[in-house]
Amino acid sequence: MEELDLDWSKLASITTDGAASMVGVSRGLIGRMNREMEERGLTAPLQVHCLIHQQALCCKVLTWDSVMKVVVSCINFIRAKGLKHRQFQEFLSELESAHGDVLYYTEVRWLSRGRVLRRFYELLPEINAFLHSKDKTVPELIDPEWKWHLAFLTDVTEMLNSLNLQLQGQGKLICDMYSHIKAFEVKLALLLEQVKKHNFIHLPATQNLSAENPAVPFPAEKCVEALEMLKAQFGVRFRELHVNAKEIRLFQNPFVADIDEVQPSYQFELAELQNCDVLKDAFKPNSLIDFYAALPNDTYPNIKKHAMKMSTLFGSTYICEQTFSRMKLQKTPMRSRLTDEHLHHCLRLAVTRMEPDIQLLTSQMQAHSSH
Repeated sequence: MEELDLDWSKLASITTDGAASMVGVSRGLIGRMNREMEERGLTAPLQVHCLIHQQALCCKVLTWDSVMKVVVSCINFIRAKGLKHRQFQEFLSELESAHGDVLYYTEVRWLSRGRVLRRFYELLPEINAFLHSKDKTVPELIDPEWKWHLAFLTDVTEMLNSLNLQLQGQGKLICDMYSHIKAFEVKLALLLEQVKKHNFIHLPATQNLSAENPAVPFPAEKCVEALEMLKAQFGVRFRELHVNAKEIRLFQNPFVADIDEVQPSYQFELAELQNCDVLKDAFKPNSLIDFYAALPNDTYPNIKKHAMKMSTLFGSTYICEQTFSRMKLQKTPMRSRLTDEHLHHCLRLAVTRMEPDIQLLTSQMQAHSSH
């Protein structure tokens, strides 16, 4: 902060990955920043735990090792040796299967789990036949209850993957990310009630298995328990987000905010704003930043200040993760030299959203130094 000469009064929030070095009260970044803000007589910044990381932590309750261990074991058996792997690919080609191979599972990459399970489920008959031809018996692959667990885990994991992808991306506003979280919680509650009634309309793999084997009973107790645990995790991990729901809603759409529920400093300005037909026509939810930037400072100072605070609130550490990924691409063995300054410039170009005016830059260059 001091090296870059940043204004401490403009620090509205700090987004971390939840590591002890970040959130520690004594030696952590959050604790040290809060003490510094207190010494300067400023309000402590809002603490945000990366929503993408929180979502991934919620999914940890869906361990289901009885399913994942079998899936990973079968995949590793097929892909461990090149000859066996090629034979499996040729086997799928002869059967004209929808897929040409199975996917490796990587525990670190959350999206890997859903894709691996989907591919494994769709190739289950072929995988079972190939393993049988290699004299490898996996009793779970023909166990009806295990198939139920595989299908259900595949569907739920894909739902979580969709949410994860919605939360990713550069320039995501906190209100948009919060909307995705709330929508998923509603879907989860709906899904829980439907599964209790053996209604699988939103679970394609489970519904398909139900149609194929109607006589096999569905293990409702375990599946309902898994959904209830997942729902409880979302409620706990996103509690802080729900606490600030009114402020987020005010930023997302000030024209539908309840004047009685907002802070007194916003009430008169909000009354003025909600009854201005010109601003109502100019409001577009997909361009909130432009809308608030155009508001007159003298009429809506507090609402603009609130909008600035909410728009600078990072809902995830996506840009940090993206920067590290770009850094890995920049540091290739093909480079003979890479200074810190050059790397800094390369990373700025790689992650920035600014588009340079090439025509203006080239027009300002002197083509020949002698002229």
